[in-house]
Amino acid sequence: MLKERRQQFLLLAGAIVLLVSVSLGAVFLGVTVANQLEEKEENKTASQGLTESTGKSAVARLVSLPPQQRATNLDAFASGPKSREQYRARYLLASDLIQQNQPEQALNHLEGLESDYPVLASHVVLKRAQAYQAMGDSAKATAAWGTILKKYPNQAVAAEALYHLGKSNPKHWDDAIAKFPSHPRTLEIVRQRLKANPNQLPLLLLLAKHTPKALGMQEIRDRIVDKYAEQLTPEDWEMIGTGYWETWKYGKAGKAYAQAPRTPRNLYRAGRGLHLDTKASKGKVFYEQLISAYPNAKETGLALRRLASISKRTEALAYLDQVIQNYPDEAPQALLDKAKILEKLNSKVSAGQARKSVLTQYASSDAAANYRWQMAQKKAAKGQLQQAWQWAQPITTNNPDSDIAAQAGFWVGRWASKLGRPNDAKAAFEHVLARYPESYYAWRSANYLGWNVGDFTSVRYLMPKVVRPQARPLLKDGSATLKELYQLGQDQDAWALWQVELGNRKELSVSEQFTDGVLRLGIGDNLKGINQVWSLKRRETPQEQAEWAALRDQPKYWHALFPFPFQSSILNWSGQRDLNPLLVTALIRQESRFEPEIRSVAGAMGLMQVMPGTGSWVAQKIQLK
Repeated sequence: MLKERRQQFLLLAGAIVLLVSVSLGAVFLGVTVANQLEEKEENKTASQGLTESTGKSAVARLVSLPPQQRATNLDAFASGPKSREQYRARYLLASDLIQQNQPEQALNHLEGLESDYPVLASHVVLKRAQAYQAMGDSAKATAAWGTILKKYPNQAVAAEALYHLGKSNPKHWDDAIAKFPSHPRTLEIVRQRLKANPNQLPLLLLLAKHTPKALGMQEIRDRIVDKYAEQLTPEDWEMIGTGYWETWKYGKAGKAYAQAPRTPRNLYRAGRGLHLDTKASKGKVFYEQLISAYPNAKETGLALRRLASISKRTEALAYLDQVIQNYPDEAPQALLDKAKILEKLNSKVSAGQARKSVLTQYASSDAAANYRWQMAQKKAAKGQLQQAWQWAQPITTNNPDSDIAAQAGFWVGRWASKLGRPNDAKAAFEHVLARYPESYYAWRSANYLGWNVGDFTSVRYLMPKVVRPQARPLLKDGSATLKELYQLGQDQDAWALWQVELGNRKELSVSEQFTDGVLRLGIGDNLKGINQVWSLKRRETPQEQAEWAALRDQPKYWHALFPFPFQSSILNWSGQRDLNPLLVTALIRQESRFEPEIRSVAGAMGLMQVMPGTGSWVAQKIQLK
């Protein structure tokens, strides 16, 4: 049975996910290496041959290599007979050569390519314009930009042409802002114009709309609110409120949402934002407006719970009873909140009945899981392991998707071991491995099952084989042009096109959000990319949960959730020091999300988030200058 579970774990999840706790148990390591699954695919492809009919592109498999290492193979494809692979090789070679400041050679590969390669025809002309620009031939570059505007006026590449032509004719910049407001080049135009004249509300609003989380946007939102409040529409306030909310400035968000259209979400956020900003009385007004105007909205039950939390006990009980009677999604937590109030009123029997209702009527709720885990921890702290085991054991069965399920499952195994129940312990550890392979507790469970995954002392010395997919996954969303650009590693161009295709969509589907995360990883926006993939687990509807579950069965999900930037550098550095490269990678992932310039509020810097003083001390010890 364990052997079957082990095979299922390796093949479906991708391989053992090594997760380690370091730095006093506060940092978790999570790295997925899809060894067996990737090798199985590679062997299958090798036996069939790398042809388009197999769905694999030989050129696409070269994308992961540095330009110098792939040049010879690309030349071989480019000099072969006409085919999709030849067109791809020519395009990729041209792009590489432009980057290497060899534009004349790039132009040779681009000659006539737009006719043969229609999916990237507009981008072929874009590369041609870039090549002429690199040569310093402004006349031919201008002609190429003009060709883009003539032949492809509505495609994303037109924004690039408008940007370059607008340097000599400002009208083109006006056109870019009007037609392609979300394109990165347009946003660059906007920033340049604001630098020259910062008092342009339409341009400030454009940045607030299309780059709400970009560096410096808090200051821009503040300036809009402070200087132009009287000119803002309710929709503007909603946009500004969303920007504040998504960057955790809840007080400012509440004030903005207070002037936004009266939707259930906006009213709730107005109330909650003001509530969190220690303005409970003002927040209460918006909670009450929501309850009155939208009694059936999903936000209303939560608003009633929030209202209860800032009300006197008798009032609070009345609000909570409304939740329990009318809002089943919020009822479990409302029952627990009610139990706390009843305890304070010395109604211990009624409080116990409320808690029992959570465990019986809402056994599969997060509130039930959290309450069970809270009780299990209390019993364990008192040495009452049998009771702790009994409290925690149902969590992975009733609440398998709870945030605490993996942790609870592991401790069910540990407590069973201490209680002399080896079979129960083994079953618990196996369940954690099979159900939560990406979790820290899967690694710990594997260790207790005797797998060679290391422990807190020995994991640093393990040297697992690091296997990364040779070709990029096929994107499900976006145009054919976007998918082709991504397959060829043209990440900046793909990202620019994606911004135009998305526009200012407020809500993304599960697959669109995954695509957004993958494309962000491609341009080095690792923090947001990882978060986009990770937050898919927060989707609420059954259909969305099913789509997320289906994604989890694919290696591309795990490679996106646990990416491997700086792979060559990490492997070399780790090898020189006999350190587990996955441990190093995971520490970087946890500390900085692979963002080299990130700085913590405490002043820690860099990929490893080292304090400057610590770095200086270590440098002296190892005589590093």
